[in-house]
Amino acid sequence: MSLKDKHAFAPIRRLAKGLRKGDFTSLELTEFFLDRLERLGPKFNAVATVTGDLARREARQADTELAAGRDRGPLHGIPYGVKDLLATRGIPTSWGAAPMKDRVIDADATVIVRLREAGAVLAAKLAMVEIAGGLGYKQSNASFTGAGLNPWDTGRWAGGSSSGPGSAIGAGLVPFAIGSETWGSIMTPAGFCGITGLRPTYGRVSRHGAMALSWTMDKLGPMGRTADDCGLVLAAIAGHDPADATSVDRNLQWSGPPDFESRPTLAVVTDCDKHVQKPVRKNFRKSLDELENFCRIKEVTLPDLPYEDVAGTLIACEMAAAFEGLISSGDVWQLTAPEDRWGGHASMMISARDYINAMRIRPKIQSALDKLFDGVDALVTPTLATVAYPNNRSFGDYRRGHHASRIGGAGNAAGIPGITVPNGFGEADLPTGLQLVGRSWSETTLLAIAAKYQDKTDWHKKHPDV
Repeated sequence: MSLKDKHAFAPIRRLAKGLRKGDFTSLELTEFFLDRLERLGPKFNAVATVTGDLARREARQADTELAAGRDRGPLHGIPYGVKDLLATRGIPTSWGAAPMKDRVIDADATVIVRLREAGAVLAAKLAMVEIAGGLGYKQSNASFTGAGLNPWDTGRWAGGSSSGPGSAIGAGLVPFAIGSETWGSIMTPAGFCGITGLRPTYGRVSRHGAMALSWTMDKLGPMGRTADDCGLVLAAIAGHDPADATSVDRNLQWSGPPDFESRPTLAVVTDCDKHVQKPVRKNFRKSLDELENFCRIKEVTLPDLPYEDVAGTLIACEMAAAFEGLISSGDVWQLTAPEDRWGGHASMMISARDYINAMRIRPKIQSALDKLFDGVDALVTPTLATVAYPNNRSFGDYRRGHHASRIGGAGNAAGIPGITVPNGFGEADLPTGLQLVGRSWSETTLLAIAAKYQDKTDWHKKHPDV
């Protein structure tokens, strides 16, 4: 069977089934996606480096092993991409920044090693916002690879800072990818590009070999077509790593959505859709109607705490420490976005007192949110207040008057998990998203609810004509 465009947008299990039926080999599947990465990647500024030689070697090995009866699991022989902040031996790791575009780190990140052990095939390092957006960019052109372009409309942004993973999956350039989130960097591109993205609990996935923006807030997570895809990938990469002292011995089992013993309870965050675009609100309310078929739904109010101030202070201070050399050396002036060239200087002036106070408030946020989940399996909100921003306007200008629920800042400050799934289309026929946020270590529950929602809807099956 020749590979066709439908395979570009197929979920992992369908591709895995085709491999085992002999419809195609891993090498044929890899060549199919390498061609799309080479041919279409530049159209969306989605790719930093196509790893063709490595991918072919790994695909041939997968074919040999599968033929010999050694099956490493559902990811065996499946191509994927990673955000270009994960170190890869012998391959450039740029962090999206011009001063580092040719830099090679002679090691593999733990996530790369674990995916290799699962038999997955690394096909590309994917583009990202420079320094993962930590220096304060305010427009889409904030990477030496160019603005991340949305596969639904290249006049719109793919979202940051995991712009490459978002647009690459949205355009069918890879079946799944690894992104990172410190504050919105998985949820935003997944929401804007009409795909599924999962932010794990802080510590669930090792960050060894990943660029540090904020040591106490960074999280690596899967992005794919479906919640099931994200579950399969998270199961492969989760767990303790001796090389990352913040990683926790919490493996995750995922063979598919488990049956609910009882109807899950979801809580709508009060006023979460009050300041969003009208189509976003309409799609959210329709999603609640669908969720109500298998969930109980109530309403909760977020405690009044300075979530955004705490998250912003922690990120700014830890970024200033991590990138002091880049800033003080003057190399920061080689960055693309004007705001990124001077934003770090302001962060270096934040006082230790402010950082310590933010760290003191964080446990209060964690405790308050944990109590909010008593009797609640997940909070539910729109993922974002608007559809993807136009590339020719500043972010603030486009979203003026619109803002999403505070659960984004709260969830990231607390280090709790969240998932976004597509739930319709809004302005200019661009995707909108539905977000579920859970208590620490509740990824399996979030995945199960999201997968059930996707079983009842078909938004995740929609894709752009690229």
